[in-house]
Amino acid sequence: MLIDFGQTSSHKKSVMATPPIHFFSHGSTMMLGEESKSADYWKACGDEANQHGFKGIIMMGAHWDARGTNRIDVSMNPKPAKSPVAYVHPRKYVDYELVPDLDGGKKCIQALREGGMDARPNETFDWIHDTYLILIRMFPEKCPPTTIISMNSRFDPHLHSRVGQILAPFRDQGYLMIGTGGAVHNLYRNHWGQMLKYSDNLAQPYPPEAPMLEFRQSIEDVFIRSCRSGVKKGALTRGITRLMKHPMFRDAHATDDHYMAACFVAGVADGSKRDGDDCILGAEDWELVNMCNSQFTIGRWTQKA
Repeated sequence: MLIDFGQTSSHKKSVMATPPIHFFSHGSTMMLGEESKSADYWKACGDEANQHGFKGIIMMGAHWDARGTNRIDVSMNPKPAKSPVAYVHPRKYVDYELVPDLDGGKKCIQALREGGMDARPNETFDWIHDTYLILIRMFPEKCPPTTIISMNSRFDPHLHSRVGQILAPFRDQGYLMIGTGGAVHNLYRNHWGQMLKYSDNLAQPYPPEAPMLEFRQSIEDVFIRSCRSGVKKGALTRGITRLMKHPMFRDAHATDDHYMAACFVAGVADGSKRDGDDCILGAEDWELVNMCNSQFTIGRWTQKA
């Protein structure tokens, strides 16, 4: 297994595989501390990435947005701290060393600016659990070089898809592209009692409500059906952005922030689409009754000619 992520490591110079694209639903903070099907899948995806080798990670989360027309910030803090995580013992994350990819960040800024975005380096941003939760689960032994891309505070789905399209060529260069948000993520509709009383985030004393089930099925349908062979390029972006007008969208997402990563991933997928880029639902957990943590992967590790 390849673990050395040093900037001069030999496997980074000879990357021969094109990575898949992941849309991960990170769920509540307790997904970092508790075992689940999603956690097992994240670890499996990380193990597969280590086996093939990759240059680094480019990731959009759900807890960081930049204000301004077309503004996108890129993490350029050389020593980022971690925001504290509620309901998780500190030993699960405090000693995990984050590794920002400053060279990759510079490349992302240049590409975004050339694509018409107001991209700016952010040298003070400290990382939040939406991103480092996934990194710890995927790569528990060592954090790979990672660039975090902010959202834009206007939460325009088309703009975030455009960000994904601009950065899509980095996939062919060997970067692992990840969006971390939520398939169904409405904190106002969650049932918090089991978590607050018993620290049990996965208890389901009641079935999920109908709007959550309906939207969960809709997002699966769009991901799976829009990535089939023979589907016109751009189908995933059109489908994912259109879901924001779904009659149950506001029940599933009280705010737009946890959906923007799906738009980003759609843009990456449509901007780098290749034969065999089917989508799978790799794992799923219902959490806090009404929150659905679906884990989607588009494409597979493919050898370059």
